[in-house]
Amino acid sequence: QVQLVESGGGLVQAGGSLRLSCADSGRTFSSYAMGWFRQAPGKEREFVAAVSWSGASISYADSVKGRFTISRGNANNRVYLQMNSLKPEDTALYYCAAGPRIGDYPGSWDYWGQGTQVTVSS
Repeated sequence: QVQLVESGGGLVQAGGSLRLSCADSGRTFSSYAMGWFRQAPGKEREFVAAVSWSGASISYADSVKGRFTISRGNANNRVYLQMNSLKPEDTALYYCAAGPRIGDYPGSWDYWGQGTQVTVSS
């Protein structure tokens, strides 16, 4: 069973940084690809970043390339999203997801956390 819990969200000024963390309390974390999605009010959930089970493959949305970094620690069942140079348009509820492979479509992911809010002020 996969249970995902996000943390690390908050309020930050434009240009600032935040580090999101997602913990999985299950025993099969290392066998899943892990991803981050976000959803702003009135908008669809969109892909942010993902990392394969081994960490060898990583994918980013064009809007966050060069600013966000995804990483995973299979020893502690966590995946991280380091967000630098934040912009007001990054404001959203950020979700952690687990699934069999990397994909930018929400329907391709099997498990979801409850989300953590990120708000970037201008």
